Amino acid sequence: MKSLGQLLQSGDWKGEKHVPVIHIPQNVKVGEPIEIKVSIGDEIRHPNELEHHIKWIKLFYFKKNGKFPVEIASFDFVSHGEDGVITEPVGSVQVRLNDSGFIYAMAYCNIHGLWENKEEILFK
Repeated sequence: MKSLGQLLQSGDWKGEKHVPVIHIPQNVKVGEPIEIKVSIGDEIRHPNELEHHIKWIKLFYFKKNGKFPVEIASFDFVSHGEDGVITEPVGSVQVRLNDSGFIYAMAYCNIHGLWENKEEILFK
């Protein structure tokens, strides 16, 4: 049986519509609030319909030399065309961090499974 890590897929978000895109500001200062945005389909639009959609995205922070990741946000997308309502797979959160590290995003497509991406966050 595979571990969860073996089920995660990744790729270049510019060529693969399932990979979460993590948007982090360039000038990050220790302890100051920053907005982290995550989205799916920035270059190639992902379908968002009942038959094929992104169900959720989760964001995690992993401090350099840390032991465990910390979940910082969870976004559920629950409307996929019912009565003309469509929830787009985009979310943002404001956080304050005290150490450099990595932001990880994990997303779930109802047809193509789990996808991941990560971005390094560095303090100036």
